[in-house]
Amino acid sequence: MGTKQKFDGYASQYDEWFMKNDNLFTSELRLFKKVLGDITGKKLLSVGCGSGLFESYIDCSNVEGIEPSEDMGKIAEKRGVNVIKYGMIEDVDLPEAAYDIIYFNGSSSYMEDLTPVYEKSLRALKEGGKLILLDVPKESAFGFMYLLGKSLGTYDHEYLKDTMPELPYPLALAASGVWHSTEEKINVLKDLGVTRFDFYQTLIKNPLYTNEEPEEVAEGYKSGGYVAIIAEK
Repeated sequence: MGTKQKFDGYASQYDEWFMKNDNLFTSELRLFKKVLGDITGKKLLSVGCGSGLFESYIDCSNVEGIEPSEDMGKIAEKRGVNVIKYGMIEDVDLPEAAYDIIYFNGSSSYMEDLTPVYEKSLRALKEGGKLILLDVPKESAFGFMYLLGKSLGTYDHEYLKDTMPELPYPLALAASGVWHSTEEKINVLKDLGVTRFDFYQTLIKNPLYTNEEPEEVAEGYKSGGYVAIIAEK
């Protein structure tokens, strides 16, 4: 692709951050596995599959991926994800009623207008299929931290002194995010006709402490730094 994407050049930093924050990663991975459930025999689509880091911990033989960053997508392919398109989901023609599960693992936070993207995803789901949105909510402590870092242009500021985890998410990636609230995403889905929801969350502790030990997944969405919305078609 000729256009440089947001994550081009950051693939190694992205994976390295999760590996250094290994307990935080374990918490997020537990949420990821919980909401996907038993995927045996199911067809999945990962929108913004990134480097396929999370997929490398599941059987991803039936996981297809769409990824704007060629840097990231090439790594995902090596990890077993079938990357069907290098580009934005807005530019992809998805077949109707083709997938059992379509999920956005953090990728909604890099999309301005969610309505057409979610609408396209719902059309591509089989009846009874699930659209799963995993994200750092804008209203969470992590969301506030990223937005403040983005506004200040640095994490190294007196306003953030004694609040930051040892290894915060790379500022270049946090600053390029759009960051939506959970309620915003729920309302978009409701406007598209979704009526059946489930919610799960993790990273309940403040960011300063989330890497001390892995957390268990909890129901709901009003406390977590990483939240999953499961919308059933």
